[in-house]
Amino acid sequence: MTISIEDTEPSIGPSTLRRLVAAWPKRATIRTDMNKVANPDEPYDPELLDYPIRLMPFGQHPDYLAASEEQRMTVNTLAWLAYNERVIAAEEYVANPTFEMLAHGVFPGVDRYEAREAVQQSHIDEVWHTYMHMIAMQRTREARQVTAEPKAYSHPVTNRRLYALEAETSERWERDLLYLLWTAVGEISVNAFLDLMARDKTVQPMHALVARLHARDEAAHGPVMLEVMREVYPQLNKEQKELFIRALPASIIAFGAEDYELWPQILEFAGIPKAREIIEDCQATPGNELLVTDFSGVHRLVREMEIEHLVEFDFSTNQITA
Repeated sequence: MTISIEDTEPSIGPSTLRRLVAAWPKRATIRTDMNKVANPDEPYDPELLDYPIRLMPFGQHPDYLAASEEQRMTVNTLAWLAYNERVIAAEEYVANPTFEMLAHGVFPGVDRYEAREAVQQSHIDEVWHTYMHMIAMQRTREARQVTAEPKAYSHPVTNRRLYALEAETSERWERDLLYLLWTAVGEISVNAFLDLMARDKTVQPMHALVARLHARDEAAHGPVMLEVMREVYPQLNKEQKELFIRALPASIIAFGAEDYELWPQILEFAGIPKAREIIEDCQATPGNELLVTDFSGVHRLVREMEIEHLVEFDFSTNQITA
């Protein structure tokens, strides 16, 4: 079902989109750096970490530090694999379906050629990102000789919270709008998530490189989604706007949330004693709720859409205000 709109001439910022589209052949990772990622001969230093300790909420917990070095290294490697799984799940189950809907006219604002071209380029990038992170995971498994992993990770917290809201909907347009909202927040904010790895000097250089290359593409996707949302939102009807505004704070928190359902699976698999107690301690510590806290891009979006006064979210404290 296509979201209903009034008969209005679409006008996504064409100059911005033309510039982004023109830059794609020289900017897109899939066009310029595929060999760097796919090269199996890139060095792997077994002494370096796979995932930054500072990003593990339990990294300094005494019961975790009491575990053996081998157990902690297993946790560290699994944390890197889970990081990639979170990225892939966001791309595969949220961003890609949304870009398909944008390309097929489910939402207003992508009628013009430059808009459709920018959306298609972004979609191509996202599919490549999944492959890129799959390669990174496989190289780690081979280098670390990983022969067993937790049977199945649940969908990441970002997706689970979307699915929970989706389950409460009764209309297809509600579901579609939630996916668009989650994708917009994700595409505009994802560099803050990727930068957690991209700038880290304690991990494998290839791991940081994958995050940097992904972030370079997303630096273009953010403006694309900003332009799309600036066009889509004014053309929504009253009920649709109300859902968008009501669900926006939840989408922000979902994107930045620390995944406390994931960590016990990893710690228990590695044989860490008191795994549940360790995670419960960390979860109860103030300030440990969010992994990502930079939502400046979304703040800009709501300002430009002139809905900041309607959104019940305090961007200065990253708290829902209602």
